[in-house]
Amino acid sequence: MEKSAKIYVADDDGLVGAAIVTELERQGYTHALPQDERPAVTDPAQVDEFFARHRPSHVFLIGGKTGGIRGNQLYPASLMRDNLLVNCHVIESAHRHGVEKLLYLASSCVYPKYSNQPMRVESLTTGKLEPTNEAYAIAKLAGLFLCQAYRRQFGRRFITAIPANVFGPGDNFNLEDSHVIAALMRRMHEAKSGGKRQIEVWGSGRPRREFIFSEDIARACLFLMDSYDGEEPINIGVGCDWSIREIAGMIREVVDYTGALTFDETKPDGMPVKLMDSSPLAQMGWSPRTPIRTALSITYDWFVRQGGDAEGTGDARANL
Repeated sequence: MEKSAKIYVADDDGLVGAAIVTELERQGYTHALPQDERPAVTDPAQVDEFFARHRPSHVFLIGGKTGGIRGNQLYPASLMRDNLLVNCHVIESAHRHGVEKLLYLASSCVYPKYSNQPMRVESLTTGKLEPTNEAYAIAKLAGLFLCQAYRRQFGRRFITAIPANVFGPGDNFNLEDSHVIAALMRRMHEAKSGGKRQIEVWGSGRPRREFIFSEDIARACLFLMDSYDGEEPINIGVGCDWSIREIAGMIREVVDYTGALTFDETKPDGMPVKLMDSSPLAQMGWSPRTPIRTALSITYDWFVRQGGDAEGTGDARANL
């Protein structure tokens, strides 16, 4: 991208989009379109009018609403519908108005539940999805295949990346639909403040997850926009994973919560393991910069600065 390129970051959830906007500014891009002028991405008329008026040359399509296990259980139709609509409207408008290049961010949940580890793009659609997030995963897969279809039919430079589980400042800490790190961080913070001696975590704690800091994802997205132009998706990960029990222990140290953690094995675990093969990206010269403990501390410091109450309250459960 030229430093003067008109850039649109389409993100209805906020975490990754905000990190990309910050990274664009840090790297000296001068024409990222104002976030306060973003259209309602589920409204086709607003999206098309936005593209017609601003004529962005590059688009980062992050997508619609997200949620952890509980959010996916409560709102499968909403999550699926919103993401399908966002993908269809943004990708079609990008095509119609001649966008030079679009990067679509899928999700690691698009891989089959029992994928070989680490997960490679060749495993996509080779098995059943994890039932607890199937609706959302199908919508994210649809976006991936839609980008490929526009490449094949119209020659559009639409590419797809699949990120590991993202967390960082600006994350959703609403316990009803947040992901595991934000949910655990909030619960331990509130337990510490309230003098609670114990908190309960959903699931066995044994599932393993790969986590990546939002600042690293933002850097990877800009790197791919400049350096990748293939039809096949490309994974963005850190190359290692942790059990939920291990992550909970690290968060406990960051929050300085001295109470006990118990694990409710009657609650769903989700996929047993999610570790992605990110070697193609590493071979291109990109690598993450932020150690997991440093990233957890930065995220918790941000949460505390918000008053320890980001995005409301909800059912006191940790989600994956």
